[in-house]
Amino acid sequence: MNHRKSKIEKRKSPSALGELDQRYVWHPFTQMRDWVKAEPTVIVAGRGAVLRDARGREFLDANASIWTNLHGHNHPHINAALRRQLGRIAHSSALGLANAPASVLAERLVRAANPRQPGSRRLNPASLSPQGVVLEKVFFSDDGATAMEVALKLAYEFTRRTGRSRRPRFLSLQGAYHGDTVGAMALGHIELFHQAFAGLVFKTDSVMAPYCYRCPFNRAKPQRADAREYRVCGWECLDQVERKFALRRRRGNSYAGFVFEPLIQGAAGMIPQPAGWLRRAAEIARGYGALLLADEVMTGFGRTGAGPDSSRVPVLFASHQEGVQPDFLALAKGLTGGYLPMAATLTTEPVFAAFLGEYEEFRSFFHGHSFTGNQLGAAAALASLELLGDADSTRERRRIEQVMRQELARLWPLAHVGDIRQVGLVAGIELVRDWRTRAPYELPERAGFRVCEAMARRGVLTRPIGSVVVLMPPYCASASQVGRMVEALREAIREVLG
Repeated sequence: MNHRKSKIEKRKSPSALGELDQRYVWHPFTQMRDWVKAEPTVIVAGRGAVLRDARGREFLDANASIWTNLHGHNHPHINAALRRQLGRIAHSSALGLANAPASVLAERLVRAANPRQPGSRRLNPASLSPQGVVLEKVFFSDDGATAMEVALKLAYEFTRRTGRSRRPRFLSLQGAYHGDTVGAMALGHIELFHQAFAGLVFKTDSVMAPYCYRCPFNRAKPQRADAREYRVCGWECLDQVERKFALRRRRGNSYAGFVFEPLIQGAAGMIPQPAGWLRRAAEIARGYGALLLADEVMTGFGRTGAGPDSSRVPVLFASHQEGVQPDFLALAKGLTGGYLPMAATLTTEPVFAAFLGEYEEFRSFFHGHSFTGNQLGAAAALASLELLGDADSTRERRRIEQVMRQELARLWPLAHVGDIRQVGLVAGIELVRDWRTRAPYELPERAGFRVCEAMARRGVLTRPIGSVVVLMPPYCASASQVGRMVEALREAIREVLG
């Protein structure tokens, strides 16, 4: 890593930089009264899976900079793409104007979002889903919340304009988090995040999510394995989904849309769905005429796995791993490889057509963002997609996924590790008082936070979700770096929890 100091670093000492932050910056999801008690870690450089702070200390980026950085920091391929684009133009408005990178990116996203039969260059609707859903239109925005806001507003107005319902209502999962804009918050069901703003949001409904480790219907006693592997149940969680849709239909106003994170719920605590759940839940929703809104802000772009080893073409979206094709696909975080804020919402031709009309009818989609289709973001995203499609990169992701699985298995002997949940290159390690009872730590005890602080002292950075420690390395992480991440976690658990 290049250790040359920037002009800012030369002018300001590490402590002075920290003082500036504490005096002027308001951090998200942070109790600022605690923040000012210690000098903050000021990140000044990064390369690959390694970050460096203003004091010259190096850390492994064990959560890919909050789930965004796919290929590592300072990646030469993405850097080169950005330099080329900077030589042309950084940004121009998408209101009344088009640009080359965004147009090409839209086409590439549509291709990636519509699985093809082997050897076919054409979209084959019959191969996508029983309903032949094809995602053909791309609306660009800024981040995950705005991608979901776009999906929600499009689904709401499409439902009204096509006569399906005058008062569309949506169903999402318990523990859902879909962003912090008002519409996205309405789809969320985490009391800690959403209760304070209940007076701002419209009403949506929630249904039981498949949380095998703490499911009231799972009759299995705790074992030293992922709870999905030894669960004993009758898919009662799916019965709950069926009942919710049936009840709504009996009341005369079926759900307009079913909203979900496919395969794993992120902010809920890295809660994975058992194999087959998503496919069956989507079939239920389709059976009641609901649109499917897939939030792949975290799960997209190969984060949940590259698909079977036999496949030459990597699976980029979690929904497709269960054979589900949504009507709305929301993307962000890894879209630009973690370089720039950019998001996209993909949808179908019928949804697009509902907004067509004469000028005086005012049927346009009255929603937009100043940086929609930003050229720099689109250039980074195109470079990232090229890396994701590379055969060597795909093989390496599959290899690191297996390395991560083997390393995580070393945590099972720890009494305070209750569940280890891995989907692709996403892992959540749930900390408990005793694995035999599943007794949880209470939030005020800050068990996960204290463990992550101890990991930072060992040169590994991540953030917990309550008592769940998240590991989500960049795809470029080496086997030894993944091993160091897990070893730092093991040592930190023993230090903090005994």
